[in-house]
Amino acid sequence: MPRAAKFGEEQILAAAGRLIASHGPGGATIEAIARDLGASTGSIYHRFDSRDVLLAQVWLRAASEFQKSFFAHLTGPLPEQAGLAAALFMPQRVREHPREARLLFLHRREDFVDRGWPETMRRRAAELGHQVETQLRAFSRRLTGRADARTVWTMTYAVVDTPFAAVRRYVAANEDPPPYVDDLIRTTYEAVLAFVGGAARRARHRRDPR
Repeated sequence: MPRAAKFGEEQILAAAGRLIASHGPGGATIEAIARDLGASTGSIYHRFDSRDVLLAQVWLRAASEFQKSFFAHLTGPLPEQAGLAAALFMPQRVREHPREARLLFLHRREDFVDRGWPETMRRRAAELGHQVETQLRAFSRRLTGRADARTVWTMTYAVVDTPFAAVRRYVAANEDPPPYVDDLIRTTYEAVLAFVGGAARRARHRRDPR
């Protein structure tokens, strides 16, 4: 009767995630993962064909979970409140999942493989990128009635770019974002909404100056 594998896929991915959070993707070698688990390198290769496949899976899982939660907020029934909830989700997520934050906020996707992404995982990564574009365009249309490039970029600034910039320095310092970060994100979001509303009024006035 074959002996059951001592370390499963979940344990290996968790060990890789811990090493990436502490030392970056370069620190998550097969040997380092095996040492973290107290396993043999062979037991890692039994579960994953290569280090590239393993690290790609770590990134894909983290990115998928993050986006799933982010878009659950962004697609709420009331667009204005949904956008604010999505913007404030980022510092909250960083506080609750600091290892995930270091993985996603401090490194590029390309940092996670040495020889290029396996084809199936490259397609999955492209799907995640397409989801971002689609959801932000849909949110812009729901909130403003428009989905032109400028409006989508402006709303992306409010719900993605500003929160990301606000929390990244704390992620790099391995600290929780302080509460005032939430206040700054909220203030910026409200200012962007006022800007978009003002731009819409100015555009209507140019069309009908009466």
